[in-house]
Amino acid sequence: MSKKFNVGIVGATGYTGLELVKMLLSHPFFELTYIANSEGGTTINRLHPSLNGVCEDVVQKADVDVIAKECDLVFLALPHKTAMAFVKPLIAKGVKVVDLSADYRLTQDVYEEFYVPHTDIENLEHVVYGLPEMFRQELKSAKLVANPGCFPTSAILGLLPFMDKRVEGTPIIIDAKTGVSGAGKKLSDVTHFVNVNDNLFAYNPLMHRHAPEIAQKLGVDFDEVHFVPHLVPLTRGMISSIYIQVEDDFDANELLESYYKEETNVRISATPVSMKDVAGTNFCDIYVKRKGNMLFISSAIDNLMRGASSQAVVNANIMMDVAENSGIPTIAYVP
Repeated sequence: MSKKFNVGIVGATGYTGLELVKMLLSHPFFELTYIANSEGGTTINRLHPSLNGVCEDVVQKADVDVIAKECDLVFLALPHKTAMAFVKPLIAKGVKVVDLSADYRLTQDVYEEFYVPHTDIENLEHVVYGLPEMFRQELKSAKLVANPGCFPTSAILGLLPFMDKRVEGTPIIIDAKTGVSGAGKKLSDVTHFVNVNDNLFAYNPLMHRHAPEIAQKLGVDFDEVHFVPHLVPLTRGMISSIYIQVEDDFDANELLESYYKEETNVRISATPVSMKDVAGTNFCDIYVKRKGNMLFISSAIDNLMRGASSQAVVNANIMMDVAENSGIPTIAYVP
């Protein structure tokens, strides 16, 4: 296929915006024609000096009418609430959208309980959740995709093969660790170097906003998901240690291998997985071990890539009917 599609990024200031730029600059089917943030008046290399001499495009102040003229598809790397203000008019103007915020991941009632009142109920009914391993067919005809959260991506991919073997009603325990880049660029007391360095702590245990997202996509009650995230002194990476009770006589590794045998972005590991092995890629590495009726699942992703930007590009590839892994890095940042 020689046709190229014009794509844009709204929210280029943050880490996920930078990762999107890096992938789209060398994408074989996408032309990055529009870069914007809330203010404009700068260039992308001023926002991200790592792009000096690589890309020095102007960053515009985000404008729906300009996006509609210049883009076939746009990535919204914006905070929740801000994103839906763009989605509604963009969809009305025929622009396809991949939204990296939480605005379209949940049903209205659950979203409003954990976030803010929703202002675009109509598009909630038509959105596709952007986890290709679950919704690849639906993504092919999607106009609006809700890119999954990073923690849910890691947890759901680890759990999916075993949900039919889980003892119904028993706890799903997810102990997850993530790098500081997941909190974004804005400094806070929690992410301050002095607080994070040589430290490790849980935050918002059991009531984190990603817990209902995990429960909803797995089709279980929120009370069955016990999710505790931890912040670790690393730049990027995420690992979920998951514990569930299972029944029946089955080989957990064989089941895992069989479930993902056609999935190029999920790798099954014979040894416990490592954050470093997936850094800078779209891979999700999964390891499983069984002891009696207890199953331990370990799932590793790059929180900025599989947990956000590279997964967004894969979703866009499927939406635009180009090769699914076009433009997606496959070599990890090792060592």
